[in-house]
Amino acid sequence: MTNIQDVAKRAGVAPITVSRVINHSGYVTQEVRERVESAVAEMGYVPNSLARSLRSKRTHTLALVLTDITNPFFTTVARGVEDFAIKNGYTVIFCNTDESEEKELMYIKMLLQNRVDGFLLVPASSTSQSILMIQRHAVSLVVIDRRVTHTQVDVVRGESVEAAYKMTQFLIRLGHRRIAMLTGRLGVSTTDDRVDGFQRAMQEADLGEPVIKYGAFSLDSGYEMACQVLSVHPRPTALFAANNFIAIGALNALRESGLRVPEDISLVGFDDLPPALITYPFFTVVLQPAYEIGKAAAELLILRLKDQSYTTHQEIVFPTEVIVRQSSGAASGYSILS
Repeated sequence: MTNIQDVAKRAGVAPITVSRVINHSGYVTQEVRERVESAVAEMGYVPNSLARSLRSKRTHTLALVLTDITNPFFTTVARGVEDFAIKNGYTVIFCNTDESEEKELMYIKMLLQNRVDGFLLVPASSTSQSILMIQRHAVSLVVIDRRVTHTQVDVVRGESVEAAYKMTQFLIRLGHRRIAMLTGRLGVSTTDDRVDGFQRAMQEADLGEPVIKYGAFSLDSGYEMACQVLSVHPRPTALFAANNFIAIGALNALRESGLRVPEDISLVGFDDLPPALITYPFFTVVLQPAYEIGKAAAELLILRLKDQSYTTHQEIVFPTEVIVRQSSGAASGYSILS
């Protein structure tokens, strides 16, 4: 394996000169720089980043730990993280936990052993043990998309409670009185916040005990929860899916049951789908600025890495917006003008 001494010999310089060229530190003439770069290219030399990190205590790597990398919301978040990180000299390691606290903890342990500089984490629960482990190792951390309890930590997320409240009010104004919410696991802040907003709107409208189904933020769970509420009598006239995957799963169940959206039943959700994945926008959704959330999280983490004197934790909450499209309509027999 080629080492720095081999490159130095080929270029006719000292090893310290090769190090200066590779690390862009110290002065070397343009002619010497070109000789060294040519020798590096010819010999296929790859610097030992582990050795450098042991000296500098920095690896210039960030870990982005997501709950579902296949979800377009998190894919867009990841792009925002990576774009900002690359521009600032960091590479990003991506990990996927499938909303599993055990898998999350496994990844955190592995990443700590590999000396990543900082973490961007979507925790599988609001009481994540992973966060406490990262903090015990004094590694910088920013939580994305979710709130956590029992500890102080930087958070970057979209607003959920008021967004769910406004979406539910929108359905009520369309004449819907039997609205069911399909959501993720209890104990996940995005679940809890969206249920809170939904319940508040239903209670203010005096619509009785709301129908809430808890499952997972997945296609299969959305399908199963929709099938469950379709068997309730009287059947809901509108479904509120707590994320985009639940909405797609629910839509599959509705179509399989022969129900038209929105003529027979309205279906609204949280988080949009990228234009590249759909022929035309269909779902009425609460839109979160996913790319901006990822970018802001990476920016905050790198700020922490550059200046350890910051001790006050930040919570950056991005506003959300209700986007009305084809999947929502007036309840049967209800006139919006009435």
